[in-house]
Amino acid sequence: MAGGAAPPVGAGRLCYVRGVRILIVTPWFPTTALPHSGVFVVRDAVALSGRHSVRVIHLVSPQHLGPDPRSARVRDIPVTRVPMSRANPLHWLRAARTVRAAARAADVVHTQAISGLLPFALARPSRTAAWVHTEHWSALTTPGTLPRWARPFIRPISRLLARPDVVTAVCERLAAPIRAVRTGPVRVIGCVVAAPAGLVDLAPQPGPLALVGVGALVPRKGPLMAVRTVAELVDRGVDARLTWVGDGPQRADAVALARDLGVGERLTLTGSLDDAGVRARLDAARLMLIPTLGDNFCTVVAEALSHGRPVVSGIETGASEYTAPAVGAFVADQTPGAYADAVQAVLASTSKMSAADVAATLGDQFWPANVAGAYTRIYEDVVGGALRPAPGGTHAK
Repeated sequence: MAGGAAPPVGAGRLCYVRGVRILIVTPWFPTTALPHSGVFVVRDAVALSGRHSVRVIHLVSPQHLGPDPRSARVRDIPVTRVPMSRANPLHWLRAARTVRAAARAADVVHTQAISGLLPFALARPSRTAAWVHTEHWSALTTPGTLPRWARPFIRPISRLLARPDVVTAVCERLAAPIRAVRTGPVRVIGCVVAAPAGLVDLAPQPGPLALVGVGALVPRKGPLMAVRTVAELVDRGVDARLTWVGDGPQRADAVALARDLGVGERLTLTGSLDDAGVRARLDAARLMLIPTLGDNFCTVVAEALSHGRPVVSGIETGASEYTAPAVGAFVADQTPGAYADAVQAVLASTSKMSAADVAATLGDQFWPANVAGAYTRIYEDVVGGALRPAPGGTHAK
């Protein structure tokens, strides 16, 4: 995991000692209407708050604001919610004014997600604070997952990534298209993955095969392919069952498909769960199956590995960058047979491994303190001036 250059002597190190005042600006953060939105941003904010002073401005879609107060604390972090529609430039201007006022008391403005850059298309979020941006957008790496009408907008929107002083991507897969639109620094820092309290050992094989998938029930995550894979495994004599954590528009389709394929009783759809619920489903499984058509870091794969669960995934993901070959397979051929082959191959390669052995392949690189440390090194460099352009400079290509 890349975290930038070593911190410079002098001002940068003083920033580390006293902490940096960070203003996170993000369109993704939990609300009552969407309690699981932006979990990755929350985890970053909590990790950083152990070293620094952190505040959040949530540029929340008006339809998702609901009864939530405009000012609140989330995980003990102060949050200001500013209604902003991505389709309304007047909302962008209002958001920009709010951020600039708040940024007077910040050393770093840290924007998250590309729509969080819309208010700053013409001017920086602060005249004095450094500007760091973290990107997650899967459309930059798999544009085919967007509707056809939306794809022509990817290129002009991606040019906004040229504006911040430093951009971090959650994997090298995503860093490549970002580097294509900017000349300034691009660093890779993965998402926060909390260390499990303990490891539950893997169920012996052969025997009942408990598979788990985590993600929205949408085409990009591949829940229907997961159901077809279970049916293929059953046809091969494997006593396979699938638990899928998450909800979405393909819920009824998944239930109907499982019934039609004769595996209805082998499918459990839990709906959305909190972190404790996800951890419990991971611990109960032998292997994660997520036939994604397009992901970047894919936090759920890292979480599965940290719990000692091997993984079978679609190939269009950045998770292959941190998954050891012995504990994971990434499938290019989007067919049930190919996924079933991969499941059986990974079961064979991990047959003599314990949960601790699987988890050790991931290590602690994404634990909160290490991710916060990687961001801290970037903050030190950018506040100290090592990663900032000269006045009037640009990072555009």
